[in-house]
Amino acid sequence: MNLDLLTENLTNPALLFFVLGIVAVYLKSDLEIPPNSSKFISLYLLFSIGFKGGQELSHETLTTEIGWSMLFGICISLAIPLYTFFILKRKLSVFDAGAIAAAYGSVSAVTFVTAVSYLEAHQLNLQGHMVAIMALMESPAIIIALALVSIFNKEETQLLKRKNAITHSLTNGSVLLILGSLVIGYFANAKQAEGIKPFTNDLFKGFLAIFLLDMGITSGKKLKAFFSFGWFPVLFAIFIPLINGSAVALISSCVTADITNRFMFAILAASASYIAVPAAIKISVPKANPGLFLPMALAVTFPVNITIGMPVYFLIIETF
Repeated sequence: MNLDLLTENLTNPALLFFVLGIVAVYLKSDLEIPPNSSKFISLYLLFSIGFKGGQELSHETLTTEIGWSMLFGICISLAIPLYTFFILKRKLSVFDAGAIAAAYGSVSAVTFVTAVSYLEAHQLNLQGHMVAIMALMESPAIIIALALVSIFNKEETQLLKRKNAITHSLTNGSVLLILGSLVIGYFANAKQAEGIKPFTNDLFKGFLAIFLLDMGITSGKKLKAFFSFGWFPVLFAIFIPLINGSAVALISSCVTADITNRFMFAILAASASYIAVPAAIKISVPKANPGLFLPMALAVTFPVNITIGMPVYFLIIETF
């Protein structure tokens, strides 16, 4: 591994603020981000990345490659929950296996946003259609996971609210905002859009750092309870994302030769949802334990991806 890349990522201010959040919990500090502020920052990040993606997309010509890329993204979000469910089912209940498979098949908008920042640090720019692909990858994994839980659930009296979950996965606030911002960015007048550029671009990294501080505090609070489940969930949360990301970093060369697109595909495959999926699972699979799948995605997979994963995927793409 390129040690310079790893060192650069480990000293990224956003990552260091995430670590500060975890440290604050263990020091029993009263440091916290007010819930309303945290929600605003989440909305800002989604709005910013969506709008910038729409602006980029407006300058792109829709090609066959973009069409194949969209199909490739959907295939990733269908394949990951299919294979991970059967691994998880060997050690966990059907309900927990379905919830975790949905989380790892879906995507993390925050990891995506952090990856955009990583690309910018390497003087590379995200292509707009990748934002649309991220949004498309939110729902298929949830639908597949619900179907698997339904098939393998032996409790005949258990009724899963599948229709509600599918609707929620499509109308989830984060999905709707990023898609809406993408469309608005696409159709917005370039001169008018320039007027909000200081808000969408210049403030982005600062808000990302504060948001990751909040994510660190949230993760720190959940870590102790999570480790009571033993080593299997921890090992799964470390190695499965690295395997998924590395495999897609290689396979994506069949779809696109662009380094930034391949890197974002790897990140999307490696990330795990801890916003859209938990909300949908709460409605549809109430027997799934949020104290298991939430810390796996947020407290283990997220930091693994931004410390080890990103330099590894980038190196694979540059090498092959």
